[in-house]
Amino acid sequence: MRGGDPDRAHATLSGLAIGDALGMPTQSLSRQEIVEQFETILTTFHPSRPNHPFAPGLTAGTITDDTEQTLILADELLLANQEFDARHYASRLVKWEQDVKKRGLLDLLGPSTKRALLNIESGMDVADAGKGGSTNGAAMRIAPVGIVSSSANVTALVARVLEVSVLTHNTTVALSGAAAIAGAISAGIDGGSLDEALEVALGAASSVESSYDPGGPALVSTKIEHAVAIGRQWSGTSLIEMITKEIGTSLASEESVPAAFAVLAANRDDGWMACRIAASLGGDTDTIGAMVGAMSGALRGTDTFPSWAIEKVERTNNLHLASIARRLLLLRR
Repeated sequence: MRGGDPDRAHATLSGLAIGDALGMPTQSLSRQEIVEQFETILTTFHPSRPNHPFAPGLTAGTITDDTEQTLILADELLLANQEFDARHYASRLVKWEQDVKKRGLLDLLGPSTKRALLNIESGMDVADAGKGGSTNGAAMRIAPVGIVSSSANVTALVARVLEVSVLTHNTTVALSGAAAIAGAISAGIDGGSLDEALEVALGAASSVESSYDPGGPALVSTKIEHAVAIGRQWSGTSLIEMITKEIGTSLASEESVPAAFAVLAANRDDGWMACRIAASLGGDTDTIGAMVGAMSGALRGTDTFPSWAIEKVERTNNLHLASIARRLLLLRR
């Protein structure tokens, strides 16, 4: 579809919020703790426990930093017109964290983003502030770039990923992970199949790896290929075991991004199950869930999630995602 599919664009943001909210109460817990405290595979949204290390006492269906920072980036893209203002974006993230603290939450800026923003506040150039940022913060909030960028021009798509990400995550591994997620989403919104989305995702990741570290290890793209092979062979609890054993579920980009692709490949026709699996993995479940949900939505549209689940996250968090998605699509090129 030339201008992008509005339903798939809406589903990208809805799926991200659903995966994030499902993973909210399980984030940072081990696989064993999730099974003991919740379910073998989550079947619905759960509230977080009062002693949760990052999101204590939140109601079921509440989103976390993943969705909130994604919507900040979406708003910055809508404001940017022709040129993205990295310093303005940085100031928005700082203000967001201040607001989170006022709300009494502990799910703050990730380590790479926090370090980069401190560097910028101290006067460091934006191009240098994010050097060393290798965690998954860029990938977790990159979905709006997939909505505004056509998969017909992967070079331009990757350029937009770098434009919005280098200030906090200026490393090959983080940028290639973000490019892969954006590429898959972009291909889905253009009407692509899973196989077509994987081709674009791998092409985008490889483009970053070859330009940023020529001759170096293609860490993310190679692990995505391995993860997809796992996803095509395993499902359910066996998939969870294989992801834990073979890939990892930490906030490292080379673990969480491939883990998301494994879950996507295993549940290509069921975004709801994909998000539930992601939330049940252990580790950085909210971020893996957000990435899985965004890609699933882009590939299948809103029908891949129960209508009540979309309504739940939008109502609980006062979100108006269809409107934001439509406005982002107007920028698509």
